[in-house]
Amino acid sequence: MKKIHYLFILLAAGLITSCQSNDEITAESRKQQEVHDKTILVTHHDGRPFNTGTSEYGKFFAGPGGSVLMQGFYWDVPAGGNWWNTVKEKLAGWSDAGIGAVWLPPASKAQNGAYSMGYDPTDYYDFGNYDQNGTVETRFGSRTELEALITKAHAENMQVYADIVINHNSGGQSEYNPYVGSNTWTNFSGVASGKFPRSYNDFYKNAYGNNDEGAFGGFPDLCHANPYVQDWLWGRDDSVGKYYKNIMKFDGWRFDYVKGFGAWVVNSWNSNVGGFSVGELWDSNVNTLESWANNANSSVFDFAAYYKMDEAFDNGNLNVLNDDMMWKRNPFKAVTFVANHDTDIINNKMPAYAYILTHEGYPTIFYRDYEEWLNKERLNNLIWIHNNKATGTTSILYTDNDEYIARRNGYNGNPGLVVYINTSSNWQERWIQTNWANQQIKDFTGSSGWYPTTQNDKWVKIQCAPNSYSVWSLNQ
Repeated sequence: MKKIHYLFILLAAGLITSCQSNDEITAESRKQQEVHDKTILVTHHDGRPFNTGTSEYGKFFAGPGGSVLMQGFYWDVPAGGNWWNTVKEKLAGWSDAGIGAVWLPPASKAQNGAYSMGYDPTDYYDFGNYDQNGTVETRFGSRTELEALITKAHAENMQVYADIVINHNSGGQSEYNPYVGSNTWTNFSGVASGKFPRSYNDFYKNAYGNNDEGAFGGFPDLCHANPYVQDWLWGRDDSVGKYYKNIMKFDGWRFDYVKGFGAWVVNSWNSNVGGFSVGELWDSNVNTLESWANNANSSVFDFAAYYKMDEAFDNGNLNVLNDDMMWKRNPFKAVTFVANHDTDIINNKMPAYAYILTHEGYPTIFYRDYEEWLNKERLNNLIWIHNNKATGTTSILYTDNDEYIARRNGYNGNPGLVVYINTSSNWQERWIQTNWANQQIKDFTGSSGWYPTTQNDKWVKIQCAPNSYSVWSLNQ
């Protein structure tokens, strides 16, 4: 994907003081509002984006709408052992922007050593402090640098989630395996940390059976049915989970490839270790996602919403946003996203981010979208809106092929919002029913200069720029 450069235009105060009626937009007002994708209104008492890199706001504190997760890496981040330092330097800016947690790549030593992205784990307790697999540091850096990152995140009041790969292992030595009648690469007795040594009976096929839910990539498939494996993963005081949580100070878990083992594994981990958890169940079937989340006692990535957003925003069919998604089934177990290190199919990303940052669920921002490819100020504005205005249940008010309007109904005194997404090439206007009677509202993105007042019956006309979005709430 090409890096996108945006023009930042600050609207002068004089251009936004005049109010149009609910029934007309003058040619002059249209001209003033032609900000579309490339403009954001920055103010000091509403939806302004936080100034990246400053400490004007200090450490992150969750607002009424909750928090936002940053995926703090992408596939093939630069090798050389400097990634932990790179992320550490970003944390203050992310915290200022309203991001409350960062998800890191698999942190332990893997078979490909200094070149590995961590998804071929060898020694769960080697965080870049043992000389094995041809290196001391991991691709991302040293244990000392990782611990400094985590300490810095906690100082910014942010949580840190570890990517946990427990379906398979890699980098073991060859040994004779009586269950297959030949040698297998399943001898992990010599791991440098000395913790969680493994042999052929800790992998399928073995005394516990031939397989579990699924293997991956030809790697040795870890046998979770073996009590020895369970004990090392989550049972004992120095188990992988408890070591990560109590010694390394991780706050939660992103479980890789959960199709490869039963939901009970994550449930057991969570019961014994605690912390936030989300599973990567790559499936667009919302019934499958919901069933797994319930059985695992865990959140799950909302792949159902992901594929619906691609159809909606890339293929001109916003009506599909009426379809079922995990966040609609259980928003407290749905982690929404627009892209990640594995899949990046949505091209029209800003309306997708407007969607997940105004709707229910726990929204994730992809590192490259935030730091390289999209307009950071616009993303910061949406993060602010999410944290401060995106409260309550969701009511879809209007959809067609290129327009979508939904209302967050507010909660515990917070007024909620109305989001209007328009993928057509023209300005659009709609009468909609809000949560508010006889109240002045505004567009907190700054795209529209309207300040309409809702009627006694809570109806009002709102507008949205071409190929853009607007987010409306009480002018307070």
